[in-house]
Amino acid sequence: MRILSVNTARVEHRLINGRKVATAIAKRPRSGAVAYGPLGLDGDEQADPSVHGGLSKALYAYPSEHLPIWRTMRAQARAGDWVDDLPPGLMGENLTLEGLLEKDLWLGDRLRFADGGVLVVSEPRFPCFKFNAAMGFNKAAKLMAESGWCGTYLAVLNPGSVQAGQPFELEPGPREVGLVEAFRAKVRGRDFAAD
Repeated sequence: MRILSVNTARVEHRLINGRKVATAIAKRPRSGAVAYGPLGLDGDEQADPSVHGGLSKALYAYPSEHLPIWRTMRAQARAGDWVDDLPPGLMGENLTLEGLLEKDLWLGDRLRFADGGVLVVSEPRFPCFKFNAAMGFNKAAKLMAESGWCGTYLAVLNPGSVQAGQPFELEPGPREVGLVEAFRAKVRGRDFAAD
């Protein structure tokens, strides 16, 4: 298991569905080590702290293994090309991971780094209209809900730093609630057409 990319963004205003909204979903890769503390990565911002950021959602991690399928879905929706790889951070993730899927995570699991930094799986990501806009088609949030490919929010137990290529270890937590189970409970009955 390793980090493929570390991504951050500043809040910017974009026109989405005919209205001007603040967003920091368009994360861009950073080079070198990036420090993180209780509220996330240095240089990263969240536009709406009621749903992103804070102590329990300091960082957002997403598995790279899902990106080829998202590329296909974007191409089918004519929001992207069949051959273009999705850039790191497009999903809004701070950490693009390799080797760790949602089905293998439980709330309370820990990602442990060699520098002593520890991140804790806190909750699944819940998609919204900004995710649809980032992906370029209006069914993206619904497809995330149906697939369970939500990624995970991480809380900071011990501050540290992260960088592309860095390995980490998964330390099991209490293993009481699975990440996908928590996600399915959160999206059950939700009408994504209204977003």
